[in-house]
Amino acid sequence: MSDKLTHFDDDGKAIMVDVGEKASTTRKALAVGEIRMQPTTLSRILDRTIEKGDVFGIARIAGIMAAKQTSSLIPLCHPLALTSVELKFTPDPQAGRVEISAVAKVNGQTGVEMEALTAVSVAALTIYDMCKAVDKHMEITSVKLLQKTKENLE
Repeated sequence: MSDKLTHFDDDGKAIMVDVGEKASTTRKALAVGEIRMQPTTLSRILDRTIEKGDVFGIARIAGIMAAKQTSSLIPLCHPLALTSVELKFTPDPQAGRVEISAVAKVNGQTGVEMEALTAVSVAALTIYDMCKAVDKHMEITSVKLLQKTKENLE
């Protein structure tokens, strides 16, 4: 693996990496993060008594939509024709925390880690937004990439 930063030219100016000559492969990225809240807030999410509606359902849609818009949000990201984005929410009611995971997939010439990270981040922000009226102490934390893979197309 090269230590050379690829998003800069020889003069140190930011560039979009040319991936045009790279072979298309099946690429997948898994990102995770969590949002911490009062256990009573999480109980209300699980009981679907938050006034703004189905928190996890809306956060799932927001995360998918965000993944599809990553290149509009992050400078120098390539626009990708995602083949799928899947979000999962794993609540821990006693601890008042929800783990959010996102898997993004594409058949293309560049990776999808930014899309998976964006999906997790926006899903967490959506949960925050939907619950902020009842919990002023929520915390979004530990957003990170866990895995990325690529396989040759058959």
